[in-house]
Amino acid sequence: METIDLITLRARRELAAFTRETKQPTKIELMDLETLRQFNSMEIDEENITITFNETTTRRYNMNEVTHKEWVHKYNDDPEFVAAIARVVELARKHMRDLPDNVSCPPGCAECCKNYEPFVSESDVQRIAKHLGLSYKETMKRYVNKRESPDGSDVGWLKKVDPSDSNSACVFLMGPQSGQHYCGIYAVRPSDCAEFSPIGCEDVDTTLRHDREFKIGAPFKPRSNGRG
Repeated sequence: METIDLITLRARRELAAFTRETKQPTKIELMDLETLRQFNSMEIDEENITITFNETTTRRYNMNEVTHKEWVHKYNDDPEFVAAIARVVELARKHMRDLPDNVSCPPGCAECCKNYEPFVSESDVQRIAKHLGLSYKETMKRYVNKRESPDGSDVGWLKKVDPSDSNSACVFLMGPQSGQHYCGIYAVRPSDCAEFSPIGCEDVDTTLRHDREFKIGAPFKPRSNGRG
């Protein structure tokens, strides 16, 4: 990487040449001489390429100040850039047909039912309560960690079997081990669960086969003593 002195000298020559050619006055003080040390992001549209780089973070007690440099170039009149971006577009077309490592849940996996805590809305709780034959209030007490969202869309999230263990199973997860798990309230599961897609899921149990038959057991039933 060039030293600041060499960069400054080259910039002075470039500015002087520009002034001679265009008769427009230039000043070295208005030239940013910092080199691109750390690439952060790139955005490309039909005409321009925008690169952000040299991001810095100033940390304070109560907030962080993040700054970066930004370079914008109208590339569509630059044959070298057009060719480079055309290559990127061709690579994108090629890889659009790539499939992720995982596109479906292997039967009985349920890793997502251990690693996540699905949020529930009021309608989710009402649906689960009706399915279990419990009141809304009792369902909230037994199975939901109450916490309303700022926009009022959620009322909490489903409890774990072991509240102290973030990797513990959902209270509604049935089956003794991976490969034999299933949702005990699948028909009325929260929208957060129903909308989950296994495509590209990185938590899947890769030891399980996809091509095996899977038999679902009895549904979840609340205990009369209120503990389950």
